[in-house]
Amino acid sequence: MAALGRRTAAENLEAPKHQILLILDEVRSMHNVGSAFRTADAFGLSGIYLSGYCPTPPHRDIRKTALGAEDTVNWQHFSNMDQALDAALVAGYRLIAIEQVENSCSLEQFSWNSEEKLALIFGNEVYGVSDTALSRASECLEIPQYGAKHSLNISVSIGVVLWELLRKA
Repeated sequence: MAALGRRTAAENLEAPKHQILLILDEVRSMHNVGSAFRTADAFGLSGIYLSGYCPTPPHRDIRKTALGAEDTVNWQHFSNMDQALDAALVAGYRLIAIEQVENSCSLEQFSWNSEEKLALIFGNEVYGVSDTALSRASECLEIPQYGAKHSLNISVSIGVVLWELLRKA
């Protein structure tokens, strides 16, 4: 790591971040949570909010996919989605749900000022983003898909959305 010029976990926690927050809405898989941490670290996000029955660090199955990113990304757990959303709003984040719903905006058409704080809400692997989060989000984004399933694993979705948003930042 030293040869690559990588920051220590403590240095990374203090380093400047993109003002993007991930909110995981009752994501059940520890591997998906670990992947969210690893992706949040890779893209330099401000943090992750875990809600409801989302598994939380420390846990070996989270660490298996996070590869230590649970130590390099700021995170908080909230007992329910309303608490997580309230905290994000108090911190000045705009709530954006990532979900396929009527009138959602296709990801490639979404534009934003990179100085604006975004909280991206990703839902449960089976049920998607909760009605609570959908009702409070200012808008919904969806990833264009062309196959029969029209569904991506949450870890893939997080990477695709972040790449597209930060590519245009």
